[in-house]
Formats: sequence, C-alpha cells, structure tokens
Amino acid sequence: MTIKSHHNVGGLPDKMNLKIVEPLRALFKDEVREVGAALGLPDHILHRHPFPGPGLGIRILGDVTPHKVDLLQRADAIFINGLKEHNLYDAVWQAGVMLLPIQSVGVMGDERTYEQVVALRAVTSVDGMTADWAHLPYEFLAEVSNRIINQVRGINRVVYDISSKPPATIEWE
Repeated sequence: MTIKSHHNVGGLPDKMNLKIVEPLRALFKDEVREVGAALGLPDHILHRHPFPGPGLGIRILGDVTPHKVDLLQRADAIFINGLKEHNLYDAVWQAGVMLLPIQSVGVMGDERTYEQVVALRAVTSVDGMTADWAHLPYEFLAEVSNRIINQVRGINRVVYDISSKPPATIEWE
C-alpha cells in the first residue's frame, strides 16, 4: 500500500510504502478467543458476542438512514440487555436485531399504525461456521418484543428468526 500525502511535513517523504499488519486475520472467532484467554483478557471482553465488521448498518436491510440507525440501536440494546438480565447472554453465541425493509399495520391505543418490523436473531455455535437458532424461552421473547414495541416508537412488530446456518447465514446481509 502506498500512501501519498498532500504536504511534505517535517521533511517526511511524500510517499510512504506501508504494509497493513493483521496478525489475527487468518484466525476464526473461537481461535481469537483462545488467544485472548492466553493474554488474560477479562471475561466480559473475551466472551462478548461477535459483532459485524461493517457495524449495525449491515443489519439494516435497504437504505441506511439516521432514523433507521436510531431505531435499530434502541431495539438492539433492549434485546442484548434483556439477554444479560435473564442470564441468557452466555448461552447464545451471537445475537442481534435486523431492521427489515417492510412496514406493518398495527394498533396503538385506538389508532392504526404503519411502522417498521424487526427480526430478532440469536444463534448457538462453536466457531460460527455452522449455527443453530437459539431456543430462547417464549416468556423472554414475549417480554423483549413488548419492550421493543412499547419503548421504540416506530417499531410495531417483532419476529424471531429460527433459521439455522446453513442454509441461512448468521447475519442477513
């Protein structure tokens, strides 16, 4: 990789031949955790769920807007915090919320609504190469669904993804 600066600063050359060093790039997520354990990383970091490289934007199907990012961040926080509150976080390998590119009719009070739909996704796995959907308790799913719908204005329907990998992938995009 060659980086060309627009200004010659402090006698540095205009071009610098640099190489990106990614020592963990070839490792799978379970192997990265082994390295982290060997380094003595704390459990809350070591056992954090994998997070998509492109960030939450990958979990917004369709156009990404500030409003959609806000909806997704709030719904995702409710889901992840709910897993932690119910001691389910460590039983799940990865979890997240997907904001779907559809709207759905709902009822809030005496009014009809036409708002966003989100899908909850939680999987169990060893290495992420294959995964089964997490069999979360119905009571937990009902509570999280109600919290998202009642606390995140703009979402009126929550579904749960029960697809395994393969044929599905963990992320939707």
